[in-house]
Amino acid sequence: MDTSIIITCIVVFVIGNIIGYFLYKLISENKVTSAEKMSKKIIEDAQKEAGTYKKQVVLEAKEELYKERSNFEKETKERRIELINLEKRLLQKEENLDRRVELLEKKEKEMSSKLDSVNAREKNLEKKDLQLKQMIEEQKQKLEAISGITAEEAKRILIATMQNEARYEAASMIKQIETEARETADKKAKEILSLAIQRCAADHVVDTTVSVVTLPNDEMKGRIIGREGRNIRTFENATGVNLIIDDTPEAVILSGFDSIRREVAKIALEKLISDGRIHPTRIEEIVEKVKKELEEAIHEEGEQACFEVGVHSLHPEEIRLLGRLKYRTSYGQNVLQHSKEVAHLAGTMAAELGADVQIAKRAGLLHDIGKALNYENEGTHTQLGVEVAKKYNENPKIIHAIAAHHNDEEPKTIVAVLIQAADAISAARPGARRETLENYIKRLEKLEKIADSFNGVEKSYAIQAGREIRIIVENEEVDDTMALQLAKDIAKKIEQDLEYPGQIKVTVIRETRAVEYAK
Repeated sequence: MDTSIIITCIVVFVIGNIIGYFLYKLISENKVTSAEKMSKKIIEDAQKEAGTYKKQVVLEAKEELYKERSNFEKETKERRIELINLEKRLLQKEENLDRRVELLEKKEKEMSSKLDSVNAREKNLEKKDLQLKQMIEEQKQKLEAISGITAEEAKRILIATMQNEARYEAASMIKQIETEARETADKKAKEILSLAIQRCAADHVVDTTVSVVTLPNDEMKGRIIGREGRNIRTFENATGVNLIIDDTPEAVILSGFDSIRREVAKIALEKLISDGRIHPTRIEEIVEKVKKELEEAIHEEGEQACFEVGVHSLHPEEIRLLGRLKYRTSYGQNVLQHSKEVAHLAGTMAAELGADVQIAKRAGLLHDIGKALNYENEGTHTQLGVEVAKKYNENPKIIHAIAAHHNDEEPKTIVAVLIQAADAISAARPGARRETLENYIKRLEKLEKIADSFNGVEKSYAIQAGREIRIIVENEEVDDTMALQLAKDIAKKIEQDLEYPGQIKVTVIRETRAVEYAK
């Protein structure tokens, strides 16, 4: 029973495998057939598409070739036209050149004929020139025989006569021109003053705009400069003064036109050096502190000046401005000291003349107060001084004296005249304006020596502290007209050889003296 079942199962299994095999083979053959059909179709479609694309590419290539050919033909045609036009222009130029060559040949022929005629004329002229020279020589010999002097002697006499006449005419003309120029004398004076300022400003500015600060050692220069220069930049920004560090051993230079700022910078730098702590914050602190201290010192200087002169009841602002004058100079003369001198001189002269001493002293002390402002405000120091005096209700006599002390106004009171005189005395005395007595005497001697070097000068005298030179001439050698020319020549020589402040007046004196003795 069990064996038959097993056999039956085996038979069924074998039959199932056979049937499965035949079914698998049938299905596989169908798939292969369908795949072949599909591949053939794909190949046919691809061949059709390739043919279509090929035709399209060929058409596009033909179109592109046609376009390129059209463009080439167009460009070729344009270039051909250009070449034709260029050829025409060249032909025209060639024709023009031929014409010009013909004209030049004609002109050359004409010039050669003209040159021949010119040469002939030159030969004739040379002959005539020789004849003329012979005639002149004959005439010259006849003239020498008649006059009894040679041609060279005659020339010398003629030249000397012409020189004398020219000098006389020049002197006369100069005198006439100066007479005519009197109407424009004011303009001429301003021009002369401007030239004088240009001549003497440079050295004065250098001397009064620089301060030197000594250092304990050269290592301090590096500390003053600071890292990447931050200390020196902070110092210059805080003070408004240029700090110059160069090769000068153990010293730096402070440069600035405002003397008060320069003084602040000098004191602040000295304090920083002594303190040793130099950095931007410390620099700003020290500078601010010094500014306050200097303002107090300025006020004290003003009060001290008022006390010394004996002038009281000034406005606090006037006292401050007077203190600022300590840091202002004029030709090396301290303006505050000059103002005190003028006050003392004016007061002394007023006492002698019976005028108001207090008014004279007050006007003398305040006459240059405008110089404390003219770095900051527009106008001359006289105008600024008048404004300050009016602002603080000064006496009209004092205001007028300030306005007139440089002849900006005509002096109308005795106080104004006294201030003018005191101002001149204080400024002109030997040694007042950066000139020692020895240099002062040498300058006067040189001034007289220059005048004595001219012909016709009998004696010369330097007067008024060297502001005027008076020259006495020989009346027989120098006439009135030549005296004018001599004064101009001496003034020019003084300008070239001397250095001096202001101006020097040159006066030439010519006189005739008739002396007879009664016996």
